[in-house]
Amino acid sequence: MQRLKKAASTWNHYTASIMWCPSVSLSLWANAWLAGQAAPDDVLDALSAWAPTHSVTAYDSVAAGHTGLPWPDVDDAGAVSLLQTLRTVAGRSIDAQPPAISVALPVPGDVRGLAPGTQFQRDALASGEAIIVTSPAGDTIGVVPEFEYDDVDDELPDCDRVPELCALSWTVYSLPAAPLVDYRDLGEAEYELRSAVRSAADTLGALQLGAAGGIDDPRGLVEQVLETGRHHRAPEHAPTRALRVLENAAHVDAIITVSSGLMPIGTQSASEAQIANAALRPLASIVRSARIAAVTAILHSAWH
Repeated sequence: MQRLKKAASTWNHYTASIMWCPSVSLSLWANAWLAGQAAPDDVLDALSAWAPTHSVTAYDSVAAGHTGLPWPDVDDAGAVSLLQTLRTVAGRSIDAQPPAISVALPVPGDVRGLAPGTQFQRDALASGEAIIVTSPAGDTIGVVPEFEYDDVDDELPDCDRVPELCALSWTVYSLPAAPLVDYRDLGEAEYELRSAVRSAADTLGALQLGAAGGIDDPRGLVEQVLETGRHHRAPEHAPTRALRVLENAAHVDAIITVSSGLMPIGTQSASEAQIANAALRPLASIVRSARIAAVTAILHSAWH
């Protein structure tokens, strides 16, 4: 019985903190819905965990033609229209190989999966995330999310000016063609992630980050970062290995966040700060590659 409880606890942990951005949530749940592995309400629930309201608009007339969204008079449609938009483009394929939906996680210097020189590329790079949907006929759209916040009262003191998230808007762009992206093998990505974590941990541990700066519980700070994503979940069909990779990537990402914040006060010299930076810098790229590989595996698993 204790073993079963431990397994259940581990599974809940894996499925609790892997959804680090709205594009991943929407792509995984919308793909599961299109494959018959989830209901529309499941997708809407996943979206509601990010923002209380959602809207979708077409950026251009071609995107409007592909999706049925209004143009040129733009009306912000709701979350249900967002689902309809994805289904209109993806079609009703019985067996999507590969899946019609993919995720892009662009960063400066690496914009793979994005149509070069387009507004979609610029907006996706600014957001750090995007969804790409391709129809059976080859028509392709890109979707970029943007958080919207309530106006902050200028009469309040600076310390009290905390904008409140009110909505998440999704913009749909027409793309010239489906992206050709060579994603990493999941096993290779997991191995590289583990190796990088061990190397970075040895380096950072030798520098004693946090302790030198008076931080008693850096691991507690890592847990606080992870806690922010614990109310998101993955579809049931997601492979255990992919979930494990996402969980490990989330943990490494939290370590990077916390360690970066501790370095100015936790390192004893400029040379130690350089060593710490050198240890952390490759991790961000490795985490990103591992996440893309895991998300791709989950997308494919819905159709198997």
